[in-house]
Amino acid sequence: MESSSLSLSLSLSSPNGAPQFFTPFPNHEFIFRKRFSSHFTDQKRSGIISLSPISLRPVLRRDSLPPLCSVSSDDARLGSFGEPEAPSFMVFITSERVKVAAMLGLALALCNADRVVMSVAIVPLSLAHGWSPSFSGIVQSSFLWGYLVSPIAGGTLVDYFGGKVVMGWGVALWSLATFLTPFAAETSLWALLAMRAMLGIAEGVALPSMNNMVARWFPKTERARAVGIAMAGFQLGSAIGLILSPILMSQGGFLWVLVWLSAISSTPDRSSQISKYELEYILSERKKSFSVQNKPKTTKMIPPFRRLLSKMPTWSLIVANAMHSWGFFVILSWMPIYFNSIYHVDLRRAAWFSAVPWSVMAFMGYFGGMLSDMLIRNGTSVTLTRKIMQSIGFLGPSVALIGLTTAKIPSIASAWLTLAVGLKAFSHSGFLVNLQEIAPHYSGVLHGLSNTGGTLAAIVGTVGAGFFVELVGSFQGFLLLTSLLYFLATLFYNVFSTGERVDFDGTGYFIHIIIYIP
Repeated sequence: MESSSLSLSLSLSSPNGAPQFFTPFPNHEFIFRKRFSSHFTDQKRSGIISLSPISLRPVLRRDSLPPLCSVSSDDARLGSFGEPEAPSFMVFITSERVKVAAMLGLALALCNADRVVMSVAIVPLSLAHGWSPSFSGIVQSSFLWGYLVSPIAGGTLVDYFGGKVVMGWGVALWSLATFLTPFAAETSLWALLAMRAMLGIAEGVALPSMNNMVARWFPKTERARAVGIAMAGFQLGSAIGLILSPILMSQGGFLWVLVWLSAISSTPDRSSQISKYELEYILSERKKSFSVQNKPKTTKMIPPFRRLLSKMPTWSLIVANAMHSWGFFVILSWMPIYFNSIYHVDLRRAAWFSAVPWSVMAFMGYFGGMLSDMLIRNGTSVTLTRKIMQSIGFLGPSVALIGLTTAKIPSIASAWLTLAVGLKAFSHSGFLVNLQEIAPHYSGVLHGLSNTGGTLAAIVGTVGAGFFVELVGSFQGFLLLTSLLYFLATLFYNVFSTGERVDFDGTGYFIHIIIYIP
């Protein structure tokens, strides 16, 4: 590849400020953004900077630019700028990175299947021990007390050691807790609560690990689909947990750990099975955004919590995660009881009525991911795309839950519940992907912070539903309250969220280098 003679102009701005110097140059303008420390010397502010064409990012019409290099017939997959073109659907679906997403999906399926067991087991346990609805809610929330402990610490470990190692340990520990749960239930109430809390502690690292692996393996224009694939497993786990026994699920978890450690790499450049084309494509897309670290951090173990919590985009994610978890755990924990008490269906039928919506949610999540990625590729801003997806994911369930309260027969109620849960999946392409975009270097701990808010909301919702039914005598009223909270959370997210990177370190400048091609 022959180099070109380029004329460079530089401008300096703060992380949140606009560049002070821009000279329009129709059709031949490129921009290269790189973050420097605020402590750089004056000598570093000027001089000759050599850039390869693969790192250039067009900001004007790309099709009108003169080619920077010639492309031979052997480079059929390379674009006019010497970088790989976006893959077709078949190339994407058979790629190494989709294998990573599929393994993440299996892990999340096990994660959710293990936690859903109690939503069915609670009915015979309540009858056998004479538990009230409020105490049943406390027993079901024991998982969440453990889950409250680990997300922040787990997210910090993920940012430091990487998602592969932390996810492997997490699956091994929660599979052990699942294996011991039936024996604990026969021993004592305290043993059962301890095993459920241990399950929660282990599962707290799952979603931060998933986010970390997706950020490393997938370009920005594919992350919503990747999250859709992974979260499809999470939703299918709800159906699996209503069917399979804890012993079978724990055995599946131990088998998954063996495959994960032997077949999956923490980053694309460490993979021995990835193709040269796929690796070049991932690395070239990464250079465009400069948003993902190649390696885990080796310094600064303690994240900047104060700065993370001082930004409103962080709180928009915390509120979104809180509402998402509230709705998720209320539906997961109480719907079998709801169908059993309101429509008087037996426990097995109630489990199936509750399982169908989760299966639909799995497919809707991937569809939402495809739609989200398509909007971004077609020029819609990342910020607007995330707000659209989040609005569908929250306003849809808000309306559907109102419909659920009016249903007179179980089949209609199941249809409304399916609609609510299915549309809820669109939020995975909203706040869940948004975590990687506003804080790529702190996505793990940021996920932990938002997950903590979500866990607190889930505890309040799960326990509160039982007390609400005892005091008011109506589960429909609690569903209407949940509908209102969905609406309010949508407003908060749309006002304060962003799809752009937020400066959480509080130091440094952006150097804007404008390159003119004569």
